[in-house]
Amino acid sequence: MKLKRIKNRWKTAMLACCCFSALNGAAQDIHLSQFAETPILRNPALIGIFNGDVRVQAVYRNQWNSVTIPYQTGTVSGEMKFPVGNYNDHVTAGLQLTYDRAGTSRLQSAQILPAINYHKSLSEDRSSFLSLGFMGGMVQRQFDPTHLTFNNQYTNGRFDPYAPTGEEGRLAKIGYRYWDAGVGMSYNGVLGEATNYFIGAAYYHFNRPKVSFYNDEKVELEPKLSLNLGITIPVSERVKVVAHYNQLHQGAYQEFIGGAMIGYGLMDQGLESDRGMYGGLFFRWNDAVVPMVRLDMGAYEIGVSYDVNISRLRTASQAMGGFEVSMVFKSFLNSRNTTLNSVTCPSF
Repeated sequence: MKLKRIKNRWKTAMLACCCFSALNGAAQDIHLSQFAETPILRNPALIGIFNGDVRVQAVYRNQWNSVTIPYQTGTVSGEMKFPVGNYNDHVTAGLQLTYDRAGTSRLQSAQILPAINYHKSLSEDRSSFLSLGFMGGMVQRQFDPTHLTFNNQYTNGRFDPYAPTGEEGRLAKIGYRYWDAGVGMSYNGVLGEATNYFIGAAYYHFNRPKVSFYNDEKVELEPKLSLNLGITIPVSERVKVVAHYNQLHQGAYQEFIGGAMIGYGLMDQGLESDRGMYGGLFFRWNDAVVPMVRLDMGAYEIGVSYDVNISRLRTASQAMGGFEVSMVFKSFLNSRNTTLNSVTCPSF
């Protein structure tokens, strides 16, 4: 019984840390295991790097359901490409919508982030591009203080929900808005005959917006540096390997995630097939192992992943982390400005 009580206390402590981090982490960005499905959040210079004219992507994540109130994240993004001049270059316009809710306080964030990217062709066969992208928009954050408790509300070990919190003079608002911005650059090209790759870097929050809920604190949102790599390697007429790597630095926070999937082309179309099955493994350093599967069905794609927690929270989470599902639609337009015959884009 004593051992059981100790284990329960440990889980309670870890739960408290998890909930507390949701409030203190208000100035940190959301993160997704299927990061390749949110190019505007990854690097605005990566929008438009797909085979088609239009693409719509949606991702939903449910995390820490086994530990506490689930952290829920939903994103929807859209991209459209427009050829420029003699159809060697093109411009991509995009829009990212995100919603995130975390912890007992229901700390939530909503983002509306338009983006634009210019792709400059560097070769006559349109197989390599240098891209420069910008992102900027509005972010709104708020929380529900009725779900929080404070030290001042405890007297002789008893909780009084009607007692003053001691924060009335400092807590000026339960919600605020700010403008955010980011810029990125990427290069994508071809190695040999069919190995596509890209490399990029982005810098977010360079306008250093203020994110505090308190009047007497002026907390700046730390700038974030994002480094990106991706490669598609053909193995046989039907098999290819698709690998991605992402690295983030934001203040004291760092994140390293990478991995690969093996894809098998269907419908006897070889590597050019837009129908296939993928399976692989990703790894987020000191946090999670992420098995992932994806099914391509022509214009539609669906992906599923699950974070197997390996961090210090695994005692409380029992190695359970976050479930994530993504859906993608992409197609060419039936119009004169289509990139179907003008731009060769890699498939990642």
